[in-house]
Amino acid sequence: MLTSASLSGIAAMEEHEYRILQAEKRVSPNDKIRLATIGMGIMGYNDTRTALACPGTELIACCDLYTGRLDHAKEEFGQSVAITKNYHEILDRKDIDAVIIATSDNWHSTIAEAAMRKGKAVYSEKPMVHHINEGLNEIRTQHETKAVFQVGSQRVSGLVFKKAKEMYQAGAIGQINSIEASFNRQDALGAWQYTIPLDAGPQTVDWARYTAKDKIKHPYDDNKFFRWRNYREYGTGVAGDLFVHLLSGIHFITNSKGPEKIFAIGGTYYWKDGRNVPDVMSAVIEYPHTNEHPAFQVILRVNFVSGEGEHSSTKIIGSEGVMDLSDDGGGFTIRNNKMSKAPGIGGWDSLTTYTNDMQKRLLADYNARYSDADKQRPNLPGTTYKTPEGYDQNIDHMNSFLDGIRLGKPIVEDAVFGFRAAAPALACNESYFQNKVIHWDAENMRLV
Repeated sequence: MLTSASLSGIAAMEEHEYRILQAEKRVSPNDKIRLATIGMGIMGYNDTRTALACPGTELIACCDLYTGRLDHAKEEFGQSVAITKNYHEILDRKDIDAVIIATSDNWHSTIAEAAMRKGKAVYSEKPMVHHINEGLNEIRTQHETKAVFQVGSQRVSGLVFKKAKEMYQAGAIGQINSIEASFNRQDALGAWQYTIPLDAGPQTVDWARYTAKDKIKHPYDDNKFFRWRNYREYGTGVAGDLFVHLLSGIHFITNSKGPEKIFAIGGTYYWKDGRNVPDVMSAVIEYPHTNEHPAFQVILRVNFVSGEGEHSSTKIIGSEGVMDLSDDGGGFTIRNNKMSKAPGIGGWDSLTTYTNDMQKRLLADYNARYSDADKQRPNLPGTTYKTPEGYDQNIDHMNSFLDGIRLGKPIVEDAVFGFRAAAPALACNESYFQNKVIHWDAENMRLV
């Protein structure tokens, strides 16, 4: 049985091992990985900084469709960094080993496939596809090219989810039956009303290239470029941005390939700013019994106008406990409760509705079958796990990608894993907009 004390010992050992590994990590000049980032928005900058914080990396070039972000890339990373608005110029360069793709969602798959065909390793922001029908082609491309490919849901490489997976698999909460996972926000920036530069316009934004895939052409729009997450044409809403994180963590811990039924509801209740995706969405998702896990259900929720404030969690509920993972990646708690062997009698029970004689006979029979110990609920201590101070799961996730390039190590969040998390998330959108239950074949990764 795992206790708080044993977990503290595990955490201390992991901290020791982590520092040793970081100290021993040495990269020769010949092992340097030359990077380029395509899409220099919020995640593009964050991913680039994370990559450069890892040993043996060098930024060669940046691509973005807004002039100001390209100018800032030189300010931030040095004048020697090449800049372009044409991602093909990045992919055609022989001095680039790997690309970070952090564009709007509608370009993820197109650029990723082209990059792999050009021999580049790919770190793709989530979701790896804009539409479900893009997934199998991207997987096929990765298999054919043998390219190193990783999706950017960092939690699957973090110590917290690794330890949570270990404890779940060891039976720390009994048999899983349901999961409740959520992201709550309560501010304009959290609801994607990002700051727009004063010089925004057709003179600084390559709108034609941005909308090249649009079936219906629209005139230039500041919001649709700088706040693209709010529009189905360019983003995937709360499902593709946040549900996919939750599902990635759930699949990692449970070894699940995915659900079989998905139903979602939602609406735009507060942020009536022209967006065409919900600011509140809830989904009920059913996972079947498989060789990897028993049947369970998942309830997902995102609320962009929550009076609770910024608060998120993933609660994995089993027959003997609840594992509660905090969203910041800093740790988790387990609260254990186990039923007594005896089912109980009396109290809020039908016993007292019978005749006095029947009650006496039933009590005598119950006491004969169950001892005093059988009637007691076990007193199980809770457990807590915390990551070492200063730990950053983003660094671990990026190092996983870099080690895949240098050493051929397996990628946890490869194209198959990434798509199996992305597809059910995007199916939530399909369910919401079509107002129907979506059926998914997780094994073969296709809509039914």
